[in-house]
Amino acid sequence: MPATAQSRRARLVRRVVVAGTGVAILALPVVGATTASAATTSTASTTLAGYPNTLDGWIRESLAIMAQKGIPGTYNGIYRNVIRESSGNPYAINNWDSNAAAGTPSKGLLQVIDPTFNAYHVAGTAYDPYDPVANITAACNYAAAVYGSIDNVYGAY
Repeated sequence: MPATAQSRRARLVRRVVVAGTGVAILALPVVGATTASAATTSTASTTLAGYPNTLDGWIRESLAIMAQKGIPGTYNGIYRNVIRESSGNPYAINNWDSNAAAGTPSKGLLQVIDPTFNAYHVAGTAYDPYDPVANITAACNYAAAVYGSIDNVYGAY
């Protein structure tokens, strides 16, 4: 590989590492791919309930559980709040706000603190605040109790 190409590749790798975003990480399989199929191969298949193991699938699985449990909410209301709270990263953690300073950082897609997750956990979901479906469903259960629905939440809650 010519020196200029190596230099460009090194800069790209540094940018990807420094960026640390899901978008940059998703671009990694494309680097060096020689065919379209190499770039589209995915290890994310489906959840245990058969939904795609993606933000769309997690929201749809949560909505199905919520419908069974009588918890109100819509796809758009959940999606809007997930994007604001975590940008769709199920492992997001807030280590800087007042909750974190008190020793209970917000976690997961909808940035739920452990006491809230524990109080509003919905049976039939994993008992893990980083589990996307459990996090969404518990947060929506909390939002329903406090605000009537996740659809009524337009800021930190």
